[in-house]
This record gives sequence, C-alpha cells and structure tokens, in this order.
Amino acid sequence: MAKASARHILVSSEDKCQQLKDEIEGGADFADLAKQHSSCPSGAQGGDLGEFGPGMMVKEFDEVVFSAEVNKVQGPVKTQFGYHLLEVTSRTE
Repeated sequence: MAKASARHILVSSEDKCQQLKDEIEGGADFADLAKQHSSCPSGAQGGDLGEFGPGMMVKEFDEVVFSAEVNKVQGPVKTQFGYHLLEVTSRTE
C-alpha cells in the first residue's frame, strides 16, 4: 500500500497561503513559517504530519499528496479546514 510523509501550513485565507508560498520560493524555511503561521497543531513540529496512507487525510489533501512531485511545495489547496501549503517529503508506492 502507498505511504507518504508530508508537512503542511494551514491558514485561513488563500491570499495568506500564496504569500507564504512566495516566501518559501524566495528562500524562506518551510518549517520556520509553519511554526509562525500554521493554525494546525502540527505547526509546532514545522508542519510535519508524519507518515500516512491513502484515505487517512481529507480528499483534497490526499489527491495532492499521492500525485504531486516530492519535495516541491504545492498549494494553495482548499479544504474544509482552510488553505494549505503541502510538501510531500517522501512517498512509496
């Protein structure tokens, strides 16, 4: 069964999400921004969600995590919780 490890930053607006993505693409550290801005408890760990399989996260999240390029920041991704930046850190098929 496929497994992935990912980290994310959760914020309430698409604009804020895009702003953070721009900062990361400009060289800012993903984990530092997660600690400062993410409203998810995982923010304290730099946004790290650990390892999980398909169906363990909400549908929109799963679709990105199990198809996106590894180590590339994806988003904004809208879910019922808000707007996410996602980075798949590893994936096995």
